[in-house]
Amino acid sequence: MLDHTDWLPFWKDFYVLDLQLLDGHVCVSLTPDDSSLTCGGCAKPCRQIHERVRRRVRDLPMLGHPVILDLILYRLECPDCGHCLQQVSWLDKHARLTKRLAQAAAECCARLPVAHVADMFGLHWSTVRRLDHQRLQSLVASLPTAQPRRLIMDEFALFKGHRYASVILDADTRRVLYVAQDRSRRAIRPFFEQLGPEGCARIEAVAMDMNTAFDLEVRARCPRARVVYDLFHVIAKYGREVISRVRVDAANQLRHDRPARRVVKQAHWLLLRNPASLNEREQVRLDEVLQANQPIMTVHVMKESLRSLWTAPEAWEWRRRWQQWHAHAAESGIPALMHFAEVLKPYWRGILARVRWPMHTGQLEGINNKIKVIKRMAYGYRDTDYFFLKIKAAFPGHT
Repeated sequence: MLDHTDWLPFWKDFYVLDLQLLDGHVCVSLTPDDSSLTCGGCAKPCRQIHERVRRRVRDLPMLGHPVILDLILYRLECPDCGHCLQQVSWLDKHARLTKRLAQAAAECCARLPVAHVADMFGLHWSTVRRLDHQRLQSLVASLPTAQPRRLIMDEFALFKGHRYASVILDADTRRVLYVAQDRSRRAIRPFFEQLGPEGCARIEAVAMDMNTAFDLEVRARCPRARVVYDLFHVIAKYGREVISRVRVDAANQLRHDRPARRVVKQAHWLLLRNPASLNEREQVRLDEVLQANQPIMTVHVMKESLRSLWTAPEAWEWRRRWQQWHAHAAESGIPALMHFAEVLKPYWRGILARVRWPMHTGQLEGINNKIKVIKRMAYGYRDTDYFFLKIKAAFPGHT
């Protein structure tokens, strides 16, 4: 016997019988200290030993070598619990890993992919994933009960093939409150059911894109909430359905003038980008395209006019800009623009709400970018519940 481990405070209440290096592993033989036995069930002192049990347990690496503990454990005859295994402060019941190894592996998963952590500690991938899952559950469960007043809702690509997940963010604390597969009313309904009638009545405003499913569910569940449509998504929709359509039509009309057609076709991103972000050379190219084609000039100017609806200082000014924009769209004679104006009409309340509630989904767009990084680090997740726990733990919010 080497000694009691007071000089090596890793295995409390155990003696070291032997320590040697075998096949690249540090093998440590341990036996309990008979004077400090406690029942694993009731945690009361107990000196009656029923039998001895041997168990091999993994511990943190030592000097670059994996550590294997060869333990002798006592099954005690407890007056209250019957036959029960002794309590070990640094080892969970039935565990094959020490608490410190399990904690170290789980904490590393907050910064590294599971596969890398498994390779680092010499553990199986599924073991590390289970430890990380337990850490995430504990972290999310320890967060205070959310009482949101303003929400931001959006979706992100979950897999290839137009498969999406919905995410709901507290606009005030930047905490991810809910993540669910799909972007339908059924997908987000459990969130409002968890809030309950009082929680839903507390919601004052919800920022989103022009997603009909989100809109309908919010209106049905939250009687006081004002839906606020995000500028970025409306402008992006305008770019896809109006500017791109007009540009393609203009290019088709110039099929016999190849130089002019090439200029129009290559102006795709110039027309969609914010003019304020263009450099001098790009601005010159954009001016050439706009001067060469009247319909393109019209829809480009109308895009900037549409953007101004989100900067109106008060409701009456917004109403004037809204009516003016619709009148110009109707007079333009451009089918794509006229159709978009008609489609936009039913959504006027959500655009007007921006005057009272200056909200947008930009916060969630930034979070979506980090979600992509989390997904890319692991090369994707088969278990969506585990992935969603990762997202919630990564954005616990602030007070």
